[in-house]
Amino acid sequence: MNINDYTITEHRHWYAAWAASRAAGVSPLCRFTISVGQRVIDKSGLKSIASSIDNLPRPNDFDDFHKFLRKSVIDSAVEEGISRDKFTHGVAAKLINVYFKSIFVCSDKYNDPRVKVIHPPIDSVLLDDLYKNDVGGLRNDWKKAKDSKWSKFDSNQYESVISAIKTLDFGNDGLWKVEFYWKGFQ
Repeated sequence: MNINDYTITEHRHWYAAWAASRAAGVSPLCRFTISVGQRVIDKSGLKSIASSIDNLPRPNDFDDFHKFLRKSVIDSAVEEGISRDKFTHGVAAKLINVYFKSIFVCSDKYNDPRVKVIHPPIDSVLLDDLYKNDVGGLRNDWKKAKDSKWSKFDSNQYESVISAIKTLDFGNDGLWKVEFYWKGFQ
């Protein structure tokens, strides 16, 4: 690539891939480099999806789409030499969710119905605060998720946390609003 081929779409992708790889690759159970994370993102099809908001599915189809993407990301990670036992649905989801957050949620398209349903990144910081604050009266759900460890989530455990988040009232905002309880920026 030369500088003339470097577009804002590519710029966003580089940033989002870096952020997602840093966020997902920090678990002591599944560490990987930014370059491995970027290759996983490229191989799995995330990069091509992120090239346009029109590549996102209708809101009612997003959860199935996400499940398909998690499997694709895990398969791509295995091709990169990471064990399927370590690159779990929790790790795959965090990579996807931070990547999509950087591309779509933190853009001027955040009110698009397809963006509102994008899953927030799940980690111990968020789960701890949801539990401490008994958000939605779901303390037992948050404790179960917290004790299971996000980086060990299988598909059902991950989907259970997302289902619990969907029961919360965010008014007309998207699922991103749950990140009010994420204190990782402090």
